[in-house]
Amino acid sequence: MSSRWWALGALVASLLVLGFDLTILNVALPTLAAELGASTGEQQWMADAYVVVFAALMLPGGLLGDRFGRRRLLIAGLGLFLVGSVIGSLAPDVGTVIAARALMGAGGALVMPLSLAVIPSLFSSPGDRTRAVGLVSAASALGLPLGPIAGGWLLEHFWWGSIFLINIPMAAIGMTACALLLPESRDSAAPPVDTVSAALTAGGLGSLVYGVIEGPTRGWTDPWVLAMLTAGAVLVSALILRERRATRPMLDLSLLGDRAFLLPTLTTTMVMLVMAGLLFTVPIHLQTVLGYDPLETGIRLLPMMGGLVIAAQCGAPLARRAGRRVLITTGLVVLAFAALLGSRTTLDHGYGFTALWLSIMGLGFGFAVVPAMDAAIAALPAARAGSGSALLMTVRQMGNAIGIALLGALLASVYVDRLETSGLPPEAAATAEESVVAAHVVAERLGDPALAEAADSAFLHGMTSALLVCGAVALLTALLMGALLPRREPETEAQGSSAAETAHAPQ
Repeated sequence: MSSRWWALGALVASLLVLGFDLTILNVALPTLAAELGASTGEQQWMADAYVVVFAALMLPGGLLGDRFGRRRLLIAGLGLFLVGSVIGSLAPDVGTVIAARALMGAGGALVMPLSLAVIPSLFSSPGDRTRAVGLVSAASALGLPLGPIAGGWLLEHFWWGSIFLINIPMAAIGMTACALLLPESRDSAAPPVDTVSAALTAGGLGSLVYGVIEGPTRGWTDPWVLAMLTAGAVLVSALILRERRATRPMLDLSLLGDRAFLLPTLTTTMVMLVMAGLLFTVPIHLQTVLGYDPLETGIRLLPMMGGLVIAAQCGAPLARRAGRRVLITTGLVVLAFAALLGSRTTLDHGYGFTALWLSIMGLGFGFAVVPAMDAAIAALPAARAGSGSALLMTVRQMGNAIGIALLGALLASVYVDRLETSGLPPEAAATAEESVVAAHVVAERLGDPALAEAADSAFLHGMTSALLVCGAVALLTALLMGALLPRREPETEAQGSSAAETAHAPQ
């Protein structure tokens, strides 16, 4: 195996760790609450600090890589991630854990876009590049359900700090491999770093993501949520106005005017919205309704990952034969079918039915996302690979956050509407309406199995409603992409390869 594939292996390992760090803390929150005395709000911040900083800093991170060297900044990002993991594993209090998670998010914001940006410097062949993008996409998605598996296993055998400690060897291996195997690449003509634009980007996206995350919990009319969403909209608007007037803008908004980049980016964002909603609802169904523990739940999400890996491996030859438009549209239709099939789940269905539609959903996800991301990367000017990949991943991350927030809010609304609590004491009824998990606690305390069954039924109605929305979103996106994507592949493959060889040459 050539050194370039070993280098890609290091990137895949790094992205795998980034992916499961998005979810690994969820299974550890009860333990952290007991060990560190964390309140509910503090637990939320321990989970969200990583996501907010991660999304807010990706665009500046991609630009810094373009200007100062993508390999150099990739190593720096892995270094920040490693340092944050060390601090987290030794944290004596809640504040330190939150700070460690934020530092890890800052490192991830460099690693995620730049790992995509260096692919053209490693693989000039369109076929190899498609396979590489497929592996990178699979790694970033595979990490999400692996988080609960890794977290559950570590908490069963070690202390809570082990959920941070596991990152250290992976980050160290990634840094070493990048230093030894990756060629350096940069854009010598990249604009200077505009600190005002960088601050507007981080502040605007950070405020928007925070508001979207907090909306379902606090309520969309909560003054703090409204303030964050308003501040985010104002800051992003100010950024757009500033960049439009700049002679050499930091953020190349013209990329969104290119249909070859915009349409695949929109596809990726919509698919991530669907997948985020799925990965938010299904683990709760598996744990609470079907009764699996966190480790068993993570394992039972693997059929979806199996479908994703199969699609990622088959995507390249299928795209060459049928074209990206056909493959992307087919993947979206398969994704819609899987979501609609999942919406037929009842309390009588066991895990087998869930495994069936999860595996189909994995296939649809892989067939839609891999060629879409490959098309978006191929459409980027080679000199703007870092900032363009950062824009792609930022929009994708926003789809992730919005999917969790909106579909989570829908699930909660349907759950409360369907749950019958008229015979309960007011305090018990209010607690049961918080979540299906809380309802099970109340049912056990009161010795009321009928309440647990009613909560399961109400939650299942909420989950199936969310899946119906997911199916509708996927189907609508399929119709749009089928109509708008070009029937023939634009002749960017050869041009992109030639440009990549020139602009991504070692500096």
